[in-house]
Amino acid sequence: MKADPFVQARLLDLQALDTRLQQIDHARGRVPQTVTLAEAERELQQVRDDVVRVETTLSDIRREVQRAETDVQQVRDRATRDQGRLDTGSGMTSKDLTALQSELESLARRQGDLEEIEIEAMERQEAAEARLTERTAEQTRMQGEVDRIREERDAAVAELDAERVSVAGPREDLVAGIDDALLALYERIRANSGGLAAAELKHGRCGGCRLELNPVDLGRIDKAAVDEVVRCEECDRILVRIPAPQS
Repeated sequence: MKADPFVQARLLDLQALDTRLQQIDHARGRVPQTVTLAEAERELQQVRDDVVRVETTLSDIRREVQRAETDVQQVRDRATRDQGRLDTGSGMTSKDLTALQSELESLARRQGDLEEIEIEAMERQEAAEARLTERTAEQTRMQGEVDRIREERDAAVAELDAERVSVAGPREDLVAGIDDALLALYERIRANSGGLAAAELKHGRCGGCRLELNPVDLGRIDKAAVDEVVRCEECDRILVRIPAPQS
């Protein structure tokens, strides 16, 4: 393949541009805040799950407290009625009064037991409410942290995207000045070599694989016409020869 030496030299400019675009794309996929954000979002989800668990537990405890309060009140109401009947004693025999007194004593014991249950449930409710307050505050704090990191991530990505647009701007003009066949070769090599397709031949060394060419290859290249497109025997990349400046 043959191409004007000046056109071949444009490959180095195109390669530098494409290399920078590749670096930008690489950096975009590895913005530090992306990893930090993912970890923060996992932690936030854990706190959210914890809040849901505490809310569920608290709801169950509140029903326990309500049942306990209802049970205590029912015993109190029964004791109040019995005490009223005992106080009046109207139409009651001695046996009835004794039975009523016994029932009041039983109700007092029952009330005491139920009040202990009520107190224990209320203590657990208080602890669960405190836990919910703490977890909810932590959720709010972590949500703010996630929002902050996401904003930083988005800003970093936007900066890289803007740079990419700026860097890619001249590419169309560069490509327009390169022969179709040479450009197709460049793109094919670039796809198969990790993005680096053209490199300068300098001081007998390939700028792509960084290896020194052996004397036989150097001799072959020296004898090649200036418009001949030469390749590195080691890495197969296009070797761009830059003429030494005239003294």
